[in-house]
Amino acid sequence: MTKPAKKAARAKRKPAAKPKKIAPARGLTPAQFKKIALSFPGTAEGTSYGMPSILLLGKFFTRLRKEDNSLVLHAGSIDEREMLLEMDPATFHITDHYKDYPGVLARLEKLDAATLKAMLERRWRKMVPKKMLKAAGVVE
Repeated sequence: MTKPAKKAARAKRKPAAKPKKIAPARGLTPAQFKKIALSFPGTAEGTSYGMPSILLLGKFFTRLRKEDNSLVLHAGSIDEREMLLEMDPATFHITDHYKDYPGVLARLEKLDAATLKAMLERRWRKMVPKKMLKAAGVVE
């Protein structure tokens, strides 16, 4: 067998290269945000202070700020908000309006679904009555 024929035979025997795993892209669309936010029991679309929002049992839960394509999220405390701002300033930011409130703004194009779900679930757990937690199968 000639050298080129041997090389061709070896090439045929090699298994196909596995496709490289691509890391999931960060960033959400407004539709993805809405789908995640409305997946929590008790949530509905509504308004808060005249702005389209996602409400939980009639109270503010989250919203998309169209003026800067950011989400309004509850950080738990001002200290936790400051930690988020320091750890990931590309994603999290605030405006003067939120400086005295434990809210944080998250840029939609930088936020990933897992982080959004975790932040909303934490807030959801604090807002709903215990019987609703039990009905949802959440152990406290």
